[in-house]
Amino acid sequence: MGKVVLVTGVARQLGGRFVRRVQRDPEVDRVVAVDAVPPEHHLGGAEFVQADIRQPTITKVLAEHRVDTVVHMDVTGTALAGGSRGSVKETNVIGTMQLLGACQKSPTVKRLVVKSSTNVYGSAPRDPAVFTETTPPKSLPSGGFAKDTVEVEGYVRGFARRRPDVAVCVLRFANILGPAADSPLAEYFSLPVLPTVFGYDPRLQFVHEDDAVEVLRLASHDPRRGTLNSGTFNIAGEGLLLLSQCARRLGRPTLPVLLPAVTWVGTALRTLGATDFSPEQIRLLTHGRVVATRQMRETLGFRPKYTTAETFADFVGSRGPGLLPPEALARAVERIAALPFAGGGSKSGGAEPGGTKSGAGGGAGRGADSSAHHSAN
Repeated sequence: MGKVVLVTGVARQLGGRFVRRVQRDPEVDRVVAVDAVPPEHHLGGAEFVQADIRQPTITKVLAEHRVDTVVHMDVTGTALAGGSRGSVKETNVIGTMQLLGACQKSPTVKRLVVKSSTNVYGSAPRDPAVFTETTPPKSLPSGGFAKDTVEVEGYVRGFARRRPDVAVCVLRFANILGPAADSPLAEYFSLPVLPTVFGYDPRLQFVHEDDAVEVLRLASHDPRRGTLNSGTFNIAGEGLLLLSQCARRLGRPTLPVLLPAVTWVGTALRTLGATDFSPEQIRLLTHGRVVATRQMRETLGFRPKYTTAETFADFVGSRGPGLLPPEALARAVERIAALPFAGGGSKSGGAEPGGTKSGAGGGAGRGADSSAHHSAN
């Protein structure tokens, strides 16, 4: 019998896409798709089981289907329609605990893949220019999805110690974008005007949803010759973008806000239901985050098809034109930057990838200098 793959979080677009993709692999015999609510999209020939991973019933599902590979994708930062932040946290943390407990009891489970996030590194003013998989965060995330991922990874490490016979692969994804992206950052970029932190221009990395599906598929199988897909890996597209560049390419104006007032703006946006402008999101949009991807390429053997810039371009194309044409916005930014009170000719909004860029205050060391650009890849 071929592999029996169980996938959690299939009611979300990314989970559904992965289910449809992995069942086409010749070495996969059956795919069991699990979620607490029925998906609105089709799952191909996969067998859907409506089950809440926060409940012990997931143990029966693993046993009944004799699952040997578990792909845990139900670790997310946004709620499905009608859900709340509390339910998301319960699914992320309690659900992961229940799932790992079920995997620990199962004699058939031989491989576990966990969708995690580079949020585990946090975002702080004294962070290193580039995070590797072994770099400890300067300041652990204090709440939200970032704190959830830290807790989830802690439970996964405990499971790996208790079941050394199971191959465990943790994929720390940078911000996932694409036409169907439903992340907090995708919601932020969909706002007509982008609130930014005055004096800061953070460096950002993205991974395309197509590449996310492909690397999850790669991790769910036995490793190819010369590669190893057990361990923890940063997953991001090559290169980086500054937040100012993202705004220009979207054609959306920015609204710089002094740091003390950013929390108030975030609260107002959440009240309006516009976006999840959480404290961790604010820290990312202040200090940014860049991760090294050498282990992804050399050990895991995965090379994304999309760079960070190409991923963002595809996302922009799916969102339609912004309020301002990118070319007109770029010219306006350059004219303003050339005025004496704006820095005497420094093009603070027009740096391209690989160029120099620095913010004020604590963000000054987080510019997209060329050395950081290359060392991140």
